[in-house]
Formats: sequence, structure tokens, C-alpha cells
Amino acid sequence: MGRAFQHGLKYRLLGQTGWSGRSEASLGILSTYRLRLARKRWRIRAFRKRRELQPVVSRVGDIRPDGLLLFCTLRNERVRLPFFLRYYRDLGINHFLFVDNDSDDGTREYLAQQPDVSLWTTKHSYKRARFGVDWLNWLQIRYGHGHWTLVVDPDEFFVYPFCDTRPLRALTDWLDASSIKSFSAMLLDMYPKGPISAQPYREGQDPFEIANWFDSGNYVISKNRAYGNLWIQGGPRARMFFADVPERAPAMNKIPLVKWHRDYAYVSSTHMLLPRGLNLVYDEWGGEKASGCLLHAKFLDTFAAKANEEMDRKQHYANSHEYRAYKEGLNDSPDLWCKWSEKYINWRQLEILGLMSKGNWA
Repeated sequence: MGRAFQHGLKYRLLGQTGWSGRSEASLGILSTYRLRLARKRWRIRAFRKRRELQPVVSRVGDIRPDGLLLFCTLRNERVRLPFFLRYYRDLGINHFLFVDNDSDDGTREYLAQQPDVSLWTTKHSYKRARFGVDWLNWLQIRYGHGHWTLVVDPDEFFVYPFCDTRPLRALTDWLDASSIKSFSAMLLDMYPKGPISAQPYREGQDPFEIANWFDSGNYVISKNRAYGNLWIQGGPRARMFFADVPERAPAMNKIPLVKWHRDYAYVSSTHMLLPRGLNLVYDEWGGEKASGCLLHAKFLDTFAAKANEEMDRKQHYANSHEYRAYKEGLNDSPDLWCKWSEKYINWRQLEILGLMSKGNWA
């Protein structure tokens, strides 16, 4: 897509793909039935996987009926946690629900001390829990019903229209008033100028003091006809680590914010979920829906050690082919910056570039 994307993700989705929820042909009774069975299967699987979670500290009794909840699975992320918690508390998250996958760096002990955190731990396979999806599906079914829930990784930072002046509750109140149940956010890989290892990251530091560049173009989009979601790939990971096999580059499309119901289930990370209608998050009749971004602070000096750890564990998708590509690419001390890189300013810049939209939220 190249420069065409720089005129905007919304342009690609609305002006060129030529589809909308209104014009799309009906799935048919058989396809609808299959998706219902799939949703039931994922929920049963989550119910079974609950046995793998052991509570460390439970403060779920403190969750207010209107509380905004954040769910996260993590392992050995102690250095990131002070800023992560501060960032989301400042946005307006009221309670955090974490699954710690057998950390040994102090992550579990640090989280257990936080007054707004409930924490579970497990030594079971992250891969066999569908990369943590089963665990979080269960916690959302159990504790998220009726709440706006945000599901993110510890290196993902949610940015939405007016986030510099309006708390997250202003967004969820508007979504409620508009009868919108889900909100999309494109994953935007952030990186430093120069070798990834050149600037050390300090605990508590804003990672975007270091990783403050991103690709404004270089993305491709396809549609998943079965689930109705869009599949976005590209950015620095595609051009640096998957140049020979771009179709295997990580997906950038996510739906992290959902008004949760116990009948819902994520299917693949936060890329898509069921019921299918929750995935129709980009266009609507004659206009565009509001959307955000997840600033992805993966590429800090801690990245090489993390890639080596995950290669050894072999707990990621497709036999960890993503981390294999990272490890091979890191041998050359890569600089992800290029002459087309954009330096991050704020959400308004991302909207101008078409990477997110305020839709009709004024």
C-alpha cells in the first residue's frame, strides 16, 4: 500500500475497500450456527482452564459496579510495571486483574503489594492456554460482566481521541450513550532512533522518551470474512524482521476495549472476538467509527533478553516463529529508524495520519 496508507487508515477502509456492515451479504444459518458453537467452545475451555489459576491476592470485592477494569497476562515484566500502572491509573482504570505466568524477577511480589490489583499465578503452559486467552476469558467472564474491560499487554499503552483532556470514562460514557459495545485500536510499534540497545530503560521511566518514532505508512489490510474483522500487518517489524515473508508478520489490529458480557469470548488475542458483531469496529453507514491506537513499547534495550527468553520457552504462536525472526534480526544490532519514520507528538497527529479517528465524538 505504501504512500496510499499515509492518506489514512480510514481512507483505506472506507474509500477503497468498498464494503460496510450494511452491504455485506448474510453469513447464512450454517455459518452463524458454527460461530455460536465456537463461542460456546471457547467459553467452556475458559471455564476448564480456571483450574490452572491460583489466587495470590484477591481484591475483587473492591470492584465498583461501574468500575473500569484492566486485564493482563504477563511474565517477568517487573521493570515495566511502575510506569504501566501509573499510566493506566491516570487514564482512569479502577482495578487491575493480572495473571502472572511463573515470573521469577519480582513481578508477582510487586503486583501483590498494589492496592488496586487482584493477582493470579500459574505455572501452566501459556501456549496451551491459547497464549493466555483462556485465562483472561475466564477472568472476564467471572469478574468483567457489565463492565468496560481493557485487555492489554504490559508493553501496550492505549491512546484514544481526546485522551490528553478526557479520562477513559468520558470515552466509555459516550460509547454507552451511542450503544457501541467495542472499540478498536491499531497496534503501533514504537522504536528509538539508533540501535535498540543504545539507550538503557530505567524502571519507572516513560518508554516513549526513548521509543518515540513510528511508521506512518507501510501497512496492508485484508478482511476476515468469517469473523468480520480486519487484519492489519506492516510497520517496522514487517520491514525489518519479516521482509522475506511479510504474510507472517504480526497482526496490528486489536479490539482491546469491550463492554463485557459473560457470553462473550476472545478468539485470538484481542484481534477478534465473538459474537461476530463486536468485530465490526471501523466503518458504519455513511461514516467512520471512532478508534484509537495502542502504542507498543516493545523495542527497548530489554528486548534482546526478552526475545532470548521466549525462544528458550517456546510458548508463542507457530513454534515461536516471531521470536525466532527477532533473534536472528537482533544479531545485526538493527536500527528500526528510517527516513520515512515519524516522531510521535500526540493523538491528533495519529488522526491526521489516518491511524485513528474521533469519528463523530465531538
